[in-house]
Amino acid sequence: MSERWLGVTVSGEKLIIVDAEVPATGPLTIVSDQTIALPNGDRSKAYGTIYQRLVDYATDNSIKKVFIKESALSLGGTKKGHLLSAELRGVAMCAFGSVCATKTMAKAHVSKTFGDRKTDEYLADDGFWRGEINGHPLRMGSREAVIYMLAAR
Repeated sequence: MSERWLGVTVSGEKLIIVDAEVPATGPLTIVSDQTIALPNGDRSKAYGTIYQRLVDYATDNSIKKVFIKESALSLGGTKKGHLLSAELRGVAMCAFGSVCATKTMAKAHVSKTFGDRKTDEYLADDGFWRGEINGHPLRMGSREAVIYMLAAR
């Protein structure tokens, strides 16, 4: 029996959320692939809006698990965009964590523990993705959200 899981990445003021039916083995079935942008205006109110939207989505769709990409060190130093992403990631962690099992995952950890290639090599391999997903079309930029679900399974 499959469960509904979410893979989430955050960049700047946007969340990429991929919703999938995840069986014990075999391809994931993509239910939706969406980008949610932080609303304009007062940031605290915008975070409240995003929080409620994420809670409602997870509740309404019986999401069992959520996997969120962790922040990574920046070789160029921490800039404001990195901090804004971290704030939004924290909102997502709180929202989903209030509804279901939620785990953050580091891209570097996935590279070491999933398969025999680096994460970026899997992300670029169209043939790999044809064998791993069914259902709703998956955008190229959403593959990273899905790799966390595959690695967790």
